Amino acid sequence: MNILITGSKGQLGKSIQKFSPDFGQYKFTYTDVEELDITNYEQLKEFISANKFNVIINCAGYTAVDKAEDEPEKAMLLNATVPGYLTELSNKFGFLLIHISTDYIFDGYSNRPYIEYDMPGPLSYYAKSKTDGEAEILSKANKAVIFRTSWLYSEFGHNFVKTIIRLANERDVLNIVDDQVGTPTYAGDLAQVILKLLPKLIKTLGIQIYHYSNEGKASWYDFAKEIIRISELKCKVNPIETKDYPLHARRPKYSLMDKSKIKNTFGIQIPHWEDSLKICLLNI
Repeated sequence: MNILITGSKGQLGKSIQKFSPDFGQYKFTYTDVEELDITNYEQLKEFISANKFNVIINCAGYTAVDKAEDEPEKAMLLNATVPGYLTELSNKFGFLLIHISTDYIFDGYSNRPYIEYDMPGPLSYYAKSKTDGEAEILSKANKAVIFRTSWLYSEFGHNFVKTIIRLANERDVLNIVDDQVGTPTYAGDLAQVILKLLPKLIKTLGIQIYHYSNEGKASWYDFAKEIIRISELKCKVNPIETKDYPLHARRPKYSLMDKSKIKNTFGIQIPHWEDSLKICLLNI
């Protein structure tokens, strides 16, 4: 099986590279903006045509949630236009498109974990761009898989875990938001699930959406407290409300996702976020 990974220098792309030696039956091609400008339709088409991929895992995306408020066109290009390009090329060349989306497409007003077919209600330009990217796939694709995930972190790149460790080493006290609830997700777990499920995913008929995060729930305050506890840092953590820490972009107050579909369809076990955090911290 010939597989293209776009956005290979991001957290998920690097995590897939980390675990790819365990999947020697596949041929992987890794690209980032230096090797392939996926926003250039003709270049993308030519590259795909020349390489005859069976699967493209689109890990590329604009992920700066607050910055997207000031440059929505950049977020839309990567998060909405590019999935449209890949969908069109998937229909033309017959490869399976696996696309990564986010819990932030939801508005956070639910009183239960979101299922795959709950209506989106994006609160920010970032969330709208991801929602529009899904819409491109859902309205046009012959065959595709969308994975929605949440609060992604890893030993790679910039993320909440690394930021908390850095700040906890610099300060005595941190004030962290306690009224936004979701699930931290280790990119290594998501990468392994995608790779392990490839033989089944390739048989997908039509379009499927799966929710995947680690098990359990947490606020950003809970998450930060656990990072500091496991890392044995001395920094104190205080809980605050979202209104006391204003950011440029609005976030959902509640973005837990129901993972019954992926667990029941494929019989997978999903680690608890606290267990996966320990594994990640051993690698930082």
